[in-house]
Amino acid sequence: MNNDQLRQALAECSGRRDVQFCFTGVADAAALLTIHAAMIIPDEEDHLIKLTDGRSEYIIDAERVAWLRIGAEHEALTH
Repeated sequence: MNNDQLRQALAECSGRRDVQFCFTGVADAAALLTIHAAMIIPDEEDHLIKLTDGRSEYIIDAERVAWLRIGAEHEALTH
């Protein structure tokens, strides 16, 4: 997956959806990341994929994403 494809997949993340990522090349528990109420940060000069939960920013390496799960609006991902 490249940055443009990932940005397109995350386009509807405006603070009302949880997103779970699985990364390749990362060991064990670090391979999974869940961001609750994820909001994509608009494309900036650095062109990095950034999400926020309102408390932290997460920079996502699109090439390491094996899969992602985007929850329905207002429905928390619990498993």
